[in-house]
Amino acid sequence: MSRHERKKLSRTISKSVANSIKKAVIQNNDRILQEIQETKELYELMQKWSAGGKLSKLEKMKVKTQLIDICKAIPALAIFILPFGSIVLIFLFKFLPFNILPTAFYETPEIGLTGKDLHPGKKDEE
Repeated sequence: MSRHERKKLSRTISKSVANSIKKAVIQNNDRILQEIQETKELYELMQKWSAGGKLSKLEKMKVKTQLIDICKAIPALAIFILPFGSIVLIFLFKFLPFNILPTAFYETPEIGLTGKDLHPGKKDEE
């Protein structure tokens, strides 16, 4: 394979990966925004608690669920940063016996709270 062909192949692969990422972000935009909102809510609840306020049962469940989401995301981000980490993550998503995605990305509810459960007044737009 000539140098020109390798460059062309590399550009094609780069464009394909970029398009795949763009498509995934567009498809999951609502979930990403929901996760951002839940993290903001976690921050507000932690501020309330640190100021000596009491948390309701639902608020405590929200805090627990969001902290678990954050704890799941940290190892995934660390793996993603590694060379070929995105490929490793794909295999982890497929073969791990548990879900490492945040609750906002669950297709089917698992035991515990899901994104919809955390926001009972929010209409399901799907």
